[in-house]
Amino acid sequence: MAGVIDGAVERLADHTSGLLAASAIGVYLMVVVGATTSLLDAGTACTAWPTCNGGVLPGSEPMAVLAWGHRVVGLLVGLLLVATVVATWINSGNRVKYVVTAAATLYPVQTLLGASIALYGVSELVAVLHLSVAISIFTGVLVGLLWQLEAETVSPASASAGSAGTDAEPFDEPSAVAVAPDAATSNTPTRLEVLKAYVSLTKPRLWWLLALVAVAAMALAAGPSLEARTVVATVTGGVLAIGASGTYNNLLERDRDKQMERTADRPLLDGTIEPWKALVFGVALTLASIAVFVAFVNVLAAALGFLAILFYSVLYTLVLKPHTDQNIVIGGAVGAFPALIGWAAVTNTVELPAVVLGTIVFLWTPAHFYNLALAYKEDYARADFPMLPISRGDALTRRHILLYLGATMAAALTLGTIQGLGWLYATAVVAVGGVFLWAVTRLFRERTERAAFRSFHAANAYLGVLLLAIVVDALVIT
Repeated sequence: MAGVIDGAVERLADHTSGLLAASAIGVYLMVVVGATTSLLDAGTACTAWPTCNGGVLPGSEPMAVLAWGHRVVGLLVGLLLVATVVATWINSGNRVKYVVTAAATLYPVQTLLGASIALYGVSELVAVLHLSVAISIFTGVLVGLLWQLEAETVSPASASAGSAGTDAEPFDEPSAVAVAPDAATSNTPTRLEVLKAYVSLTKPRLWWLLALVAVAAMALAAGPSLEARTVVATVTGGVLAIGASGTYNNLLERDRDKQMERTADRPLLDGTIEPWKALVFGVALTLASIAVFVAFVNVLAAALGFLAILFYSVLYTLVLKPHTDQNIVIGGAVGAFPALIGWAAVTNTVELPAVVLGTIVFLWTPAHFYNLALAYKEDYARADFPMLPISRGDALTRRHILLYLGATMAAALTLGTIQGLGWLYATAVVAVGGVFLWAVTRLFRERTERAAFRSFHAANAYLGVLLLAIVVDALVIT
């Protein structure tokens, strides 16, 4: 019997990081289900504790089932936390086991607060404490996961590399840089090729995501009464602003783009479009964006759209990107502008939900883009861009990805709480948050270009699904 127990304990310890990741998602699920239960006032249908109205099962009343489900999730997560604590004490360093144990110690407090809400009703103080303790538990487990992953993936070479934190196994280097053909010797492009080149200048891959941010903000602001005219006008003005920003970015970075494999075929480098024509095109898009916003939306949306163009083209492209490794963090603020524009398009104001939605995009941006910075590290180094993996190492970059992911998930929870989003949003943020966390965990273990791209695509899926859930929840389910 002792041998069986020892074997089980050893197997448990071998999966410490997996248990930590599962615990982080489990705690997050518990918080999201609890917030949804509170928002729907489902607790009033299950006022006894720990049983539900005197019975083990809740019956068939949907709200009682939801409240009961929250308690079942809490029980399962508690057991998972116990197993995780055991694993960390067997297999982890002091800082991991102490932070995870501290988080687990808060769990009974969280349970008692939940019981008091069920028995005596919700007071503002108890509700705030309940949420705060839950977020503290989530944060502690996530930090424990980070430290455990770093301990499991450190190598002797990286440990002796000093403060740079670079890895012993570098990412696969890109192949030789493509050389842009000389404009004078290139074949004359057809009209269709020129048209495609102008579209390429506007960075169309950004359209759908940033437009979806604006639509989500409009849906939150207006609900089912949102008018199609407002959506079309706002998205049109927004796409024109994105196109102008992308054009200026192509124009201002064309010398550095020559040095990078992923950008060496851009239209300003292959002779399809002359720089002065790109400048005229960018100005035309800027004026068109302002005109659409002023004529069909409102002046506030126009002002925010123009500020977004200036932020991306001047502050990010000219000031931040070439001069600081925090370029993506600060520059990520430009992604918040569509949320502000979308809300302003409906209300002619900027209010807290728009700011929180913008904060989600702001926090998500480093967790998303740092994966590309890892995959294209050598490319960025040739162009002399001080990206974080170049200036401070891959290990620190992975740490930032995980921490920004955790902050993004907390911000997503905040939005659902203050805006009263329901079960679809709750399901979506937990599911895609789990997928994103799994991809980042794989990135720590594999440390390859493929793993970085996997995490990058998981980040895209995370924000896309979250925004779609907001739109459907606000427009259809509400």
